[in-house]
Amino acid sequence: MSPTLTKTLAALPLASAIALPAVADDATLDFGVPAWPGITVKTEIASQLLEPLGYETRSQELGLQVIYQALETGDLDVFLGGWMPAQQDMLKPREESGDILRLANNVDGAQMTLTVPEYVYENGVQSFADLDANREHFNGEIHGFGAGSAASEILTKAIDNDTWGLGDWRIVDTSTVGMLSAAEDAISRQEPIVWVGWTPHWMNLELPMRYLDDPKNLFGENNGKSDVLTLMRSDYAESHPNLKSFFEQFAFKAEEQSWMIQAFGLDERAADEVAKEWISNNPERVQAMLDGVTTQDGAPAWPAVRKALSL
Repeated sequence: MSPTLTKTLAALPLASAIALPAVADDATLDFGVPAWPGITVKTEIASQLLEPLGYETRSQELGLQVIYQALETGDLDVFLGGWMPAQQDMLKPREESGDILRLANNVDGAQMTLTVPEYVYENGVQSFADLDANREHFNGEIHGFGAGSAASEILTKAIDNDTWGLGDWRIVDTSTVGMLSAAEDAISRQEPIVWVGWTPHWMNLELPMRYLDDPKNLFGENNGKSDVLTLMRSDYAESHPNLKSFFEQFAFKAEEQSWMIQAFGLDERAADEVAKEWISNNPERVQAMLDGVTTQDGAPAWPAVRKALSL
């Protein structure tokens, strides 16, 4: 396995957790953070921007299912990784009950679907419809990142229904690291491989890859187009309208978050350092995020943040 791949943190699979966090209180903004590089860095950026406004924040690393439970019970306040439609089954009942409020899509350009190396795409495999005609080149295998993941369930259903002629294919489900190691190994030998890809992620910056077209939208509408939602517990949003306004404007481009994931998850830089660099390089974006937001004392947010962070 490549040394660079052993550094990456898992992204997207359901992480596990043992216990719920301590009960949240209104004096501290409690973030739920799964072990995903992009969410870790985004949460750190939010914390660094909110501190000069007088807010105390706390991040708690937890499994995805536990995060949703804790938002429902009031043990957490905010989650920046509501990947939809993959997590829809976890969000929908809690949204319908009024416990969780979706505030915004915080990543513009997110997507998840099947991908192949660029040289495979250029040789004519450009759609799900091209896969079965080239089955022998792929050994009838699609590489996934974990049994039980949303992607695995989607592909299992497609195989069961023989969608796109995939009835005699199989899923090689390992882990994010295992899947990307297989992709990197195949690419190093210029061999065909198909795997579950998504953006934002460092794979988009490190690997020569192309997403396949899927007119049947197995991974969701618009060929797997996804939203990464900012979720807040509803009663907290009601009692903290200033924070609600901030998080409604807190958003990034997929390419930006791919860079964050590369810097933190692959290059192993500290999350606070990566967050500080993004803030320093994007003062105009920070100002836009703070439009109409105030400090806890009611003063405009942007001057306070600009002074505290020397922007």
